[in-house]
Amino acid sequence: MDCNYLDARMVAKMFLAGARNLEAKKEWINELNVFPVPDGDTGTNMTMTILSAAREVSALADPNMKELAKAIASGSLRGARGNSGVILSQLFRGFTRGIEAHEKVTVPILADAFAKAVETAYKAVMKPKEGTILTVARGGAEKAEALSQEGETDLEVFFREIIEHMEHVLAQTPEILPVLAQAGVVDSGGQGLVEVLKGAYDVFLGKEVSFEPVAPAEHIPAVVSAADAPAEIRFGYCTEFIIMTERPVEKADEQALKDYLESIGDSIVMVADEEVIKVHVHTNDPGLAIQKALSYGALSNMKIDNMRLEHQEKLFHSAQQPAAAEPEPEQEKAPRKDVGFVAVCAGSGLSRIFRELGVDYVVEGGQTMNPSTEDVLGAIRRVNADTVFVLPNNKNIIMAANQARDMAEDQTVIVIPTQTVPQGITAVISYVPELPCAENESAMREEIRHVRTGQITYAVRDTSVGGREIRQGDYMGIDDTGIVSVGVNMERTVLETVDAMTDDETELLSIYYGEEIEPEDAEKLREKIAGRYANLDIELQSGGQPVYYYLISAE
Repeated sequence: MDCNYLDARMVAKMFLAGARNLEAKKEWINELNVFPVPDGDTGTNMTMTILSAAREVSALADPNMKELAKAIASGSLRGARGNSGVILSQLFRGFTRGIEAHEKVTVPILADAFAKAVETAYKAVMKPKEGTILTVARGGAEKAEALSQEGETDLEVFFREIIEHMEHVLAQTPEILPVLAQAGVVDSGGQGLVEVLKGAYDVFLGKEVSFEPVAPAEHIPAVVSAADAPAEIRFGYCTEFIIMTERPVEKADEQALKDYLESIGDSIVMVADEEVIKVHVHTNDPGLAIQKALSYGALSNMKIDNMRLEHQEKLFHSAQQPAAAEPEPEQEKAPRKDVGFVAVCAGSGLSRIFRELGVDYVVEGGQTMNPSTEDVLGAIRRVNADTVFVLPNNKNIIMAANQARDMAEDQTVIVIPTQTVPQGITAVISYVPELPCAENESAMREEIRHVRTGQITYAVRDTSVGGREIRQGDYMGIDDTGIVSVGVNMERTVLETVDAMTDDETELLSIYYGEEIEPEDAEKLREKIAGRYANLDIELQSGGQPVYYYLISAE
């Protein structure tokens, strides 16, 4: 076969075939993830990213190259999920810039497009790491440039040699990243990229590939408004205020106030420093909370909301709408405000905590279900505020959040790079309405540095990580440094994880139990930890999160 150019029709067919091949291999690619946790979703994230673009390409009847390039770039950018998906979308973005102005794409044009793809992807990553999809992509670009310089014009030879070289680079990734060698795998993102090119090459060679319209995404995270969440309202008044203390607050005084608030309400969030105490409590008698607070100093920023009344009004208005009627967002939109918040988390309890702290919209997502750039962007647009803070609460969602920030219009978006839910909670608690956004951003970034997070989950396969032998089904304790405990006893795994997370300066331990944990079992564990760490304040809350039995925060 001697072919020296591609037209838009062939590029579209090759792209769709690449998407199909990646989709077919996604579970295998998921299995290549180094850590044996139940959120190894590189294959899923890359597949959902490319399928978002494939749906737009499938909808084009007879596109020219510019229309096709726009569909690939736009669809992948908006559908990007997880770090691997965002990097893939940036590769497509750069590649399409290299071909969009050409109706016939030749080897030199393709070599330039490969180079632009790699350049764009590297720029999108704050700290590029070698031994990953970036390394594999760069290897392909370098081979493409070499073939172009040698005068190669046959696209069959061009694609075959690029794929062979990328597979060679992929095989070397364990030598670059020791953690891959320990797990006995190659980089999963790099493997996914190779599968895209293999699928494209197959259709170029004339192999039969299905081009049925691409189905909708497997999972579309829900965007939940703060007003949308039903709840059993035990304490009717959401009460918030700031105490400007008359003297430095001792730890015993702070604990006494907290104990009193717990005796008259729930959902307590209290943050104190030398001069102020920020208080949030749900109670049936706000006057009691205010009276107690006045004994500590003067009050400011007082806010009391009747949650039962608001709930009844919402139910009334919902009942007035026809069952099949679409909501009218513009009529229901809250008044424009200066600042709003979007947070990402999974679990009804965690969602409730963020809403009670003032977050406007919660995007359902986290481990195993990373929201897309478009999901985050949609949540930002729903917040009727000039500036929107976004809390990704997962290191695999930060890049998608940054991409949403760059695509936002008419709003200033500030992404606080929270890698865990406890960091996100600390960030929003640290926000001070009276300060400028830039100062709040700086303060939140500083505060999350002091939060240590532990997570208790289970192993999905046998493996060896960092010298630890792990068997499928083992409990695993993971902190900010990696896997710190592995065993068959959950309680022992939790205690060993807490040991690794705490030191003499630790004052507060917050425990969020997941959807599979019974409240009484969580309370027994809390008592066990309290007996072991008498100097720590230990808070226990229902997180309702999937995948992780416990999330633990040490401050």
